[in-house]
Amino acid sequence: MLVAGVLAAGCAGDEEEFDLTQNIRDAYGEAQEAVENGNYRKAIRIFEALQARFPFSEFSTGIQLELAYTYYKDGRQEQAIEASETFIRENPTHPRVDYALYIQALAYYERGQSALMRFFRKDINSRPPRDGQRAFSLLSRLVDRYPASEYAEDAQQRMIYLKNRLASYENLVARFYLERDAYVAALNRAKEALETYHGADSGAESLRIMIEAYEGLGMTELAEDTRRVLQKNFGNEPVALN
Repeated sequence: MLVAGVLAAGCAGDEEEFDLTQNIRDAYGEAQEAVENGNYRKAIRIFEALQARFPFSEFSTGIQLELAYTYYKDGRQEQAIEASETFIRENPTHPRVDYALYIQALAYYERGQSALMRFFRKDINSRPPRDGQRAFSLLSRLVDRYPASEYAEDAQQRMIYLKNRLASYENLVARFYLERDAYVAALNRAKEALETYHGADSGAESLRIMIEAYEGLGMTELAEDTRRVLQKNFGNEPVALN
């Protein structure tokens, strides 16, 4: 009754009130309609009240997913991540785990975009783009585990974007180390860019950094091997000089 009262108070005025003990289906439908109309705050109020009042109803798993999506659309990324993670943890074999993964990845993706933009404007001492890395990992998990998912194609497109940005960041860090003669650190970051983000459009830069790092370490044979790889795969790209 308390939850129903809270919902009624929150939805008073231009929003229809519901007796949740008798009209859960109607309330659920009203919340879905609010989502469709972009009234995310109203939808969240109803979904949260339903979830609290009827945690084991036939709608409970649907409400969890609806809340994750609605939090995401309302810009509440932390809550979207938490809701989707809870769903995955509690329903590991549910047929809509792919959707929960997708929403969680989108929340990290959106949260990480402003951070990624800041990283490319600030110095190298900035915090690494962990949200982008987490989004990439979740999208990769979605594509690998659910290749037939309706969300797989969009996930792949977002992965391409993230792959390029994250590989560029790794190279940025590697170049920072290289300029300070920290050759091992530079080598490791350039390798990370190549291996983790294979196929990124900054692959040639990663190889150039590796060549310079090997030369700085006096590993001339490895430098020459890497130079051949660069020439073979990126014939039109400039090759690091001795």
